[in-house]
Amino acid sequence: MLLGLPLLATVTLALQVPDPRPQHPSDPALLPPTSVVATRAAQPPVIDGRDDDAVWREALPITGFQEWRPSEGGPPKLPTEAKIAYDAANLYVFVRAFDPHPDSIITVLARRDYFVPTDMIWLFLDSYHDRRTGYEFGVNPSGVKLDAQIYNDGNEDFAWDAVWDVATRVDSLGWTAEFRIPLSQLRYGRQKRHTFGLIIDRDLYRYAQRVSWPLLRQSKAGFVSQFGDVDGFDDLEAPRRLEAAPYVVTKNVSEFTPTGIGRTQDVAMGGDMKYRVASNLTLDATFNPDFGQVEADPGVLNLTAFETFFREQRPFFVAGRGLFQFDVNCTAVNDCNTGEGLVYSRRIGRAPELAGTYNDTTSAAFTRILGAGKLTGRLPSGLTIGVLDAVTQHVTGVGGATIEPTSNYGVVRLRQDLRGGESSIGGIVTAVNRGNDSWTSQYLRSSAYVGAVDFRHRFPGRTYEISGSLDLTRVAGTDSAIALTQRDAAHYYQRPDALRYDPTRTSLSGSDAALQFGKVAGAHVMFQTGYERRSAGFEINDLGYLQRADQQAWSTWVGFFDRHQRALYQRFQWNFNWWQYWTTAGLPEERAFNTNTHTTFRNTWSFHVGGTVGQLGETYCYSCARGGPAVRQDPYFAPWAGLNGDDRKAIVPYFWVNYWGGDGGRSHSINLMPEVDFKLASRVTAAIIPNYTRTSNAVQPLGLHDTRYVFAHLEQKQLGVTMRFTYPFTASATLQVYAQPFVSKGTYSNVRQLSPTPRAADFASRYVPDTVVVDNPGGFNYKQFRSNVVFRWEYRPGSTLFVIWSQGRQGSTGVEGTRGFGGDIGDLFDLRPDNSFLVKLSYWINR
Repeated sequence: MLLGLPLLATVTLALQVPDPRPQHPSDPALLPPTSVVATRAAQPPVIDGRDDDAVWREALPITGFQEWRPSEGGPPKLPTEAKIAYDAANLYVFVRAFDPHPDSIITVLARRDYFVPTDMIWLFLDSYHDRRTGYEFGVNPSGVKLDAQIYNDGNEDFAWDAVWDVATRVDSLGWTAEFRIPLSQLRYGRQKRHTFGLIIDRDLYRYAQRVSWPLLRQSKAGFVSQFGDVDGFDDLEAPRRLEAAPYVVTKNVSEFTPTGIGRTQDVAMGGDMKYRVASNLTLDATFNPDFGQVEADPGVLNLTAFETFFREQRPFFVAGRGLFQFDVNCTAVNDCNTGEGLVYSRRIGRAPELAGTYNDTTSAAFTRILGAGKLTGRLPSGLTIGVLDAVTQHVTGVGGATIEPTSNYGVVRLRQDLRGGESSIGGIVTAVNRGNDSWTSQYLRSSAYVGAVDFRHRFPGRTYEISGSLDLTRVAGTDSAIALTQRDAAHYYQRPDALRYDPTRTSLSGSDAALQFGKVAGAHVMFQTGYERRSAGFEINDLGYLQRADQQAWSTWVGFFDRHQRALYQRFQWNFNWWQYWTTAGLPEERAFNTNTHTTFRNTWSFHVGGTVGQLGETYCYSCARGGPAVRQDPYFAPWAGLNGDDRKAIVPYFWVNYWGGDGGRSHSINLMPEVDFKLASRVTAAIIPNYTRTSNAVQPLGLHDTRYVFAHLEQKQLGVTMRFTYPFTASATLQVYAQPFVSKGTYSNVRQLSPTPRAADFASRYVPDTVVVDNPGGFNYKQFRSNVVFRWEYRPGSTLFVIWSQGRQGSTGVEGTRGFGGDIGDLFDLRPDNSFLVKLSYWINR
């Protein structure tokens, strides 16, 4: 939910007569009014952070701000006033944040859309007045802008970027923010008179206090549905229909050839377009996009059976992704944070899938997207629409082999709100079609289709909610392609104790059904319980992301919240979680209990601690034998703890530790992640984040060797160090550096094989010594370095210059080696670098 994030909004409103009655939050009759009337500006104000324009002298201030964090409904430590005005083309807002000690205001200069712990003023705006969607515009005293879209009454999308102006000033009375929001950046209806929803939020960072108008209640469900009303918007002009940002890119990239390293020089043109089909319906398109400014993925060495999930960072696909979100494996205890869902946009333009199959080591790290488009909006009836389509190019590798066919990806997502947004029903259809040829048809599915429906109903009183979904999937291709699908880790049809494998199939179908019920509001206690079932043939990985099919899950979460400041703490939360997993045939896979607490102290330090006891009773591992029979599991214990420092300080420490122990004490791991963040001279921000893991796994799977399912004892050490540095020259020009060396190394020993009795209660009866010594694999030493240096300059609103240098280094050997991490990292910088230099210039046009 949005309320748990560090951001909220503030706004400048107008034409409200101050309420002379004393305020007392426990008496609704004495609360400040929650509606205002906007003042029409005869002359637009100059956006300079001053309130000396005529319209600000006419508009009366809103003063009824109340504390919503840490305590709900308390008095503010410092007063705040806001005014609002408009003309036919713009919304104007002026906020005066009073502070008797301006030299104590916490601020730092940073790049746009980069959250730093400072004082903030936010404007949250529901221009369509549907109580479900909206926008947020925020600024700190240094003029750093942040903006986002809001969807589903509380989820944020910070990839959304609007073109708007704001000016700030620090003076003897405190500080001010003056906004100009072009109405062309908002969605609203076609009627003559309009009412916008609104919340104003001020973050007084040194007091760790948040105040808002109207009062935002954490004990209530929803966010946009709590906005106040701004009336009086008359005769707004129709927004301009077309925005375009053509760009030119020049790129110089290392190229690895059979004879050595060369370089390629490329100049390309592309562009982004936004066309307002109607005031509430927008078409976004991108042609020949280049995402060279995107930060590199973190280093990882995946020894599991399942694909690694990487978050989407490309702006076109991140913006508006909430409209297309349709989660699976979304239980009451994982809070939908596994990444699994019907739409995983990283599939579009990913690295050529068959490069490894055809031993192509020189192909690009991504497939070029020829074009992509999105149609998004909301109709007056409450119907939300999202349509996405993208086409990627045909890629050939060494010897003319096709390593990625031309592919088309499509999504249609609809959601109809009912009862003023308290209920909804929706649906989604996704489709992937590939232009396979003789090189690809035996490996890649030719088509993949998904159809799904979902619903949500909040009962009267807005305290309890029920939701559910039903998904149907079908994939098709040659018998060899579908055979690969059946043998994939998501399905393991070849398991001898659940044999479903049929090598003659040319299609596969499946389903997923989920139902959840919970208490979503309350002063102290909330809960959620849910059940989900995915059939063995459920397959969404052509456009979605799925780790496991063939699974049932039942989970329950109960949380206790104390949102009032006490003698020792500001906030306290205590969670209790219980979950169980089975295969669809009823084989128990996991049964676990977890509890965790989260405490924010009066000095804003926070302490988090919890632990899980798992595999209670008789449970079996579905994937341990990598397609072999299910294996009996021993109980495990996994405690963790974390300490976060006071982020108001110039140097902020963090420290997190995780431990796992299982297999009767034979396996264990510990993860240590310290972090230090720096704020220097109110301008420079930096962070260094080491991440160290030491693992001892008595039964690391090595796969099927002849007819034996082989395992080995693995001693593994892993270290990654993430470093970030940002230097803003101004609020619109910044230099950002990201770098991460990563080393993972280990040694295998004591090779075992799965016995004929894998479900035996005794560990020694499940795993017996392997009889083929030659299968001992030795070990590994994997090194990687990734970095980005990005200069970003928004030289005019909406128009940006990027200058980027990216470097990657990578190497691996079949033995762990004898050197320490220092020596390994030193060796890493002796490896051949892959450098990329890019200059990208875009120019925003609004017609």
